[in-house]
Amino acid sequence: MGIDEAGRGPVLGPMVYGCLYCARSYQKTLSTLNFADSKTLKEEKREELFEQLQADESLGWAVDVIDPKELSAKMLRKNKINLNEISHDSAMDLITKVLNMGVLLTEVYLDTVGDAEKYKMKLTERFPSIKFCVSKKADSIYPVVSGASIVAKVTRDRALREWVLEETAENMHRNFGSGYPGDPGTKAWLEHHKHSVFGFPSLVRFSWGTCTSYYKDFVEVLW
Repeated sequence: MGIDEAGRGPVLGPMVYGCLYCARSYQKTLSTLNFADSKTLKEEKREELFEQLQADESLGWAVDVIDPKELSAKMLRKNKINLNEISHDSAMDLITKVLNMGVLLTEVYLDTVGDAEKYKMKLTERFPSIKFCVSKKADSIYPVVSGASIVAKVTRDRALREWVLEETAENMHRNFGSGYPGDPGTKAWLEHHKHSVFGFPSLVRFSWGTCTSYYKDFVEVLW
């Protein structure tokens, strides 16, 4: 099984963890399916590969979608849960989910999140019967992680495309760009959608540093 995420860096939208799993005897075939790190592929190609892996009965996949509200709530708690911990928990939830489906997992490949050795130790303590490989650029090295990367990225892209804004102000729009903090379109959208009392729409991760520069325009709340 391979595990990878999409949307760790953006200030908008969910972070998605995806996994792909198959029989070890299928590994050779897997390397011929042209999976690659999803960031290196065009959107059409990712969609095409996702459709292919969905139709392939030798492959299984699952996702964990962590919405912006949950990310903000965890990172802004009194006892803060940082992004690495959220990522670790999501990966472990996916492993548990697949094990509970009756799949016999023997090897799991993941990208490094934080200190690679500590992460590997944490995973091994939780799942002692599984051999873990925690590696930088795992999505470029291992086809099973490349496949997981495509699952995560396509799921996040679709979630953003189909996102329904809960808020009902008349002047709201969906031209929010890529969602990354450096994107001029995203910055303009944040500027246009800030509110002096409510902050931002729920699509926004309030806990991101990008948001703090806007707080000077907000009403101070005393608890």
